[in-house]
Amino acid sequence: MSALHSPEHNYLLAALLPADLASFSADLELVPLPLGQMLYEPGTQLRHAYFPTTSIVSLHYVTESGASAETAGVGNEGVLGVSLYMGGDTTSSSAVVQTAGHAYRLERSLLLREFNRAGALQQLLLRYTQALMTQMAQSAVCNRHHSVEQQLCRWLLLTMDRVPLRELVMTQELVASMLGVRRESVTEAAGKLQDLGYIRYRRGHIGVLDRKGLETHACECYGVVKKELSRLLSDVRHRQT
Repeated sequence: MSALHSPEHNYLLAALLPADLASFSADLELVPLPLGQMLYEPGTQLRHAYFPTTSIVSLHYVTESGASAETAGVGNEGVLGVSLYMGGDTTSSSAVVQTAGHAYRLERSLLLREFNRAGALQQLLLRYTQALMTQMAQSAVCNRHHSVEQQLCRWLLLTMDRVPLRELVMTQELVASMLGVRRESVTEAAGKLQDLGYIRYRRGHIGVLDRKGLETHACECYGVVKKELSRLLSDVRHRQT
């Protein structure tokens, strides 16, 4: 593997001991994920699991009316394809690339082979599933009880954690779709954050000027999700040593 692309750029794969990763590293396929690519569609058989390294994938649900909202985001901290090892094989939500980049892909039978060994990878994936459930639950609470400004802060912080860039290519329509709110609400919230000096917003681009400011303005949901992910995965690594 080149220094530019390595499985260890994914937090889950990096948490495995070298011997555990070596048992399937040759089966990992590096693939580009362009913006907007649909990885999973509702009700279809999942064929691959994806371990993002520099990309972010949005899990979202689209209603019959065409409205949508993100239930969770997956970047270099996780894996796409939970249904494969949890026994469901299909999912009711869509998985669409939100930020272009790369991921390592693993064919479903190979993932199940490693998972059914009941070793380190199985434990790691189950712990990540718990963290993903926490993110989904916290997103539901946040979308129901917190302001659009707070939701936008949470979403920006989680995005920056996954792709450490100071400027993101994000249209108002995309952000509104992720949060499940009107585009005008995103415009208003982004304007307030810009007035506070936390971000710089211009058409299609959001630059983060003051991360600490975003953290103080965000609700507790960001901290809950980040703390739970860190707790679960650090505990897995501790148990392996």
